[in-house]
Amino acid sequence: MLTLPDDDRSLSPYTGWTRAHWETAADGLLAAVEPYRSHDRSLVDLPGRASWSHCDGLEGYARTFLLAAFRVAGGGDPALLEPYAEGLAAGPLGTWQPITDRHQPMVEAASIAIGLRLTRAWLWDRLPAAVQERTLAWLGDALIREHVDNNWHLFPVTVAGLFRELGLDDRGATERGLARIEAWYEGDGWYRDGDGRNFDHYNGWAMHLYPALHAYLGGPAEPYASRLRAFLTNYGAAFDANGSPVYQGRSLIYRFAAAAPVWAGELLGVSPYSPGTARRLASGAVAHFLADGRALSREGLLTLGWYGPHEPSLQAYSGSASPYWASKGFLGLLLPADHPAWTSVEEPGPVERADQAIGLPGPGLLIHSTAADGLVRLVNHGSDHQPPGGGPDDPLYQRMGYSTRTGPSSLPDNHVGLVIDGEVTPRGPITPLGAGPGWAASSCRPTPSTLIESISVVHGPHEVRLHHVTAPAGTVVRQTGWAVSASAVGELTSGLVPLHGFTHATELKDPEGTVFGPDATIPALDGVVPETVGIFACLVTLTAAPVAAAPPAFRLDGDRVVLTWADGTVHEIDVAGGLSLAG
Repeated sequence: MLTLPDDDRSLSPYTGWTRAHWETAADGLLAAVEPYRSHDRSLVDLPGRASWSHCDGLEGYARTFLLAAFRVAGGGDPALLEPYAEGLAAGPLGTWQPITDRHQPMVEAASIAIGLRLTRAWLWDRLPAAVQERTLAWLGDALIREHVDNNWHLFPVTVAGLFRELGLDDRGATERGLARIEAWYEGDGWYRDGDGRNFDHYNGWAMHLYPALHAYLGGPAEPYASRLRAFLTNYGAAFDANGSPVYQGRSLIYRFAAAAPVWAGELLGVSPYSPGTARRLASGAVAHFLADGRALSREGLLTLGWYGPHEPSLQAYSGSASPYWASKGFLGLLLPADHPAWTSVEEPGPVERADQAIGLPGPGLLIHSTAADGLVRLVNHGSDHQPPGGGPDDPLYQRMGYSTRTGPSSLPDNHVGLVIDGEVTPRGPITPLGAGPGWAASSCRPTPSTLIESISVVHGPHEVRLHHVTAPAGTVVRQTGWAVSASAVGELTSGLVPLHGFTHATELKDPEGTVFGPDATIPALDGVVPETVGIFACLVTLTAAPVAAAPPAFRLDGDRVVLTWADGTVHEIDVAGGLSLAG
């Protein structure tokens, strides 16, 4: 556990964190990895699982170097760079795997290049010419090798920035990489992470972060600064009052890297938030994981999970040093100590100001938060992480809902499907049908001959899920709700109430639970398609606040469904020719 300064509730009434806390946390994380450096300092070999690339020592070097670079460039002790300077003398000679096609060293090359640019006066300019030449020879392969067709295009761009700064040929890598990501921009600040509907935290900590750093270090600011501002306009609403980001998508072991785009907005001067709100969001995210040591091992190392170790949070590429991509969350240390983001009094984040119900048409997502409990839900009608032609459902992408206080279970929670031969069909590829204030809609084909069109409409802590199902008469439709672990019972209330079409309620039990604890309970509803088309609707609730309101009145009026809430609010849903919220 880190030993941090006392909270300063005068400057930071929400988190207690000041710049001193950030500096102490960075120093503590760096000190904890010191015993694991190789004798020549070129590797940081942390204990635990190996990734599929088997270059975990290089990951440890590169990712902690990024943290050290932020710290030194922001006024920290240059002595922090000494082991990294020594490592450069040995790594390119052979302890680092070469950069080859679609291989992990290309990822790590980007962190090394950024670190070298940020600390040039203290490190690069003082290296012997032979070490510089060997380092450039190793990094140079990133400019010409084939990379994975997603955010990896930005790694050669990042390495190319170093080459250009040194007056060297970047082999066209800058233009190629930046041109490729243009095809993935969906508007409102959202990029797809490669072909397919891949929307997750990589939008912030990769697709925006690298162009922002490129701009900060002298590259073109536009269109990247404007897009970053557009993204941040809604992104702040996705942080819980307790500081947590939403648990959704891959690489969740990077945790507080989610704070990186918030700091990037301050670096480029395009943040839509006051400096006090920006720091509140970023400090909340880092403090959530580090203040009580919940994300650290007894040795002070970042663990392979969300809080403690958690195997379902990992991917094949996850290794013992992978969590240190969280170093990106310390980007704000590049801001001088007298910057308003450090000196302003903290102000509340969006979730603390008012309920939020923000529909995002590009990614097909709906950010749904409530001020009464500070909880954030992400309603998913657009992210599926499916390969071309489809594949198995990924529980980190294809659930209908994610939140800051729940995680997916091994059973299909927050799912709608058909029960065929005793098995529930997957959601499969998702086709978004639109999104707007308070709603989002999509369709999927559980089988080639069936269709489920779905819409979510939110109000307060509630969400109505309505499905227009085309399937043979007698087919069972199953809807499940939020998976809540036993440890959260009493803190969270999960409800699933039938409104139309569903006739049978039950509960599913998953002993494995979720990232928040074992023994999860999942509410479920079943209904039967009456002919070849059926309408099914239910009220889904996840809240940490008392719930007294009754479910909305439901009326099916021809091709329109009318929902009348207890407070008099009326929502009308068109159910013919694709679902949408009327008006």
